[in-house]
Amino acid sequence: MRVHITDVQSGDRLSEDVFNAYGLHVLSKGTLLNEKEISRIFQHQIDYIEIDRRSSGTGPSSESNDPAAAYNPILRPLYQDAVAGAEQLFEKALTEGRIYEDDVKESFQPLVDNFRTERDVVSLLLMLNSQDDYTYQHSVQVGMLSYYIARWLGWGESETVHAGKAGFLHDVGKCKIADAILNKPTKLTDDEYQEIRNHPQYGYDILNESFDDSAIALAALQHHERMDGTGYPQGLKGDEIHPMARIVAVADVYSAMISSRVYSDKKDLLIVLRELYELSFSELDPDITHTFIRHMVPNFIGKHVELSNGDSGTIVMTHPTDFFRPLVQIGEQQFVDLSVTRNVEIKYVHM
Repeated sequence: MRVHITDVQSGDRLSEDVFNAYGLHVLSKGTLLNEKEISRIFQHQIDYIEIDRRSSGTGPSSESNDPAAAYNPILRPLYQDAVAGAEQLFEKALTEGRIYEDDVKESFQPLVDNFRTERDVVSLLLMLNSQDDYTYQHSVQVGMLSYYIARWLGWGESETVHAGKAGFLHDVGKCKIADAILNKPTKLTDDEYQEIRNHPQYGYDILNESFDDSAIALAALQHHERMDGTGYPQGLKGDEIHPMARIVAVADVYSAMISSRVYSDKKDLLIVLRELYELSFSELDPDITHTFIRHMVPNFIGKHVELSNGDSGTIVMTHPTDFFRPLVQIGEQQFVDLSVTRNVEIKYVHM
């Protein structure tokens, strides 16, 4: 029986050999799947496998609709610990007016250490996505994305970790804003909207009191500034915005776009990258944004896509500059290079 990888359970047995998008043999027919093997399939970006038919009553678990449910069982608890740590940091910031380096390291560093060699960032984002505890999960997500972006930009290890921490703490000022405002599903009043816009200053005050490194505090203050001067709270432009804040801004916008929220449905990951690309010509730093997209797009190799002409196929190669027009295989023999066939585009990516 053919199943999606998110529906696979420990104890399932492969009924056919498993190959990745490059034809590399991954697992053999007859392999009894455990957590390690399931994680291996995820790492090779394989969406569907063939398994022996299960006995009655052993269908997919209640978590099967969550793409993260079958993901690496070691990393998921670390993520949950980081989310819980973010919540505790916010609470301490509210009661004490500051946070402590040891608490940040305890919450965030294990995630950085274990994701440091993780290549499938798309699967990472799927694992981080949930409707619960949005502010805290968003903080973890932005922290990890900021870490990756800094690394892809060629920053040193110490600076890269600092960028991750800056992303992790960028929204700490929201600890001073009532949950009723943060999670309000309807339109905010003018006063409520202004209170939301105060959170960068609140965060700066807390972090400036907590750390000697001013960059982390400035990232919190400036992560809503925009390259064209349309941001807040100071209306800064271009190089007036600290480089770390520009990294956090890209991570923050991308995370907010893809995450399930009280007032917004989750969007297709590739569509969000296109929207992010458009913002790189106005609001977001183009070098940082294009570096991020360039490293994200290859993660779609092996994914099943629907095209605007009604065809469907699999992405087999991406282009380093024409980000959203990859080479798509349709059937066994036909290939469509969307960088050449300009009247056809990707309509949807199945994750």
